[in-house]
Amino acid sequence: MPRKPEPNLTNCVRELRGKTEGMTQQSLADAVSVTRQTIVAMETGTYTPPLALAIRIARVFDCGVEDVFTLQE
Repeated sequence: MPRKPEPNLTNCVRELRGKTEGMTQQSLADAVSVTRQTIVAMETGTYTPPLALAIRIARVFDCGVEDVFTLQE
């Protein structure tokens, strides 16, 4: 049986950063203990973060994980 394609996880990290005064890719990376390159990859859709990182990012923006990340099936 052919496999179904993996669902795509999209995010609005870039938009949330833009609404948060002074929030750069580097400052977000520092806040969640990853590299700036990880944030860049998430924002461009080339990296899907593990659940723990998704939760840390949501906490930085004081919202739920589902407010930051959306599963596109």
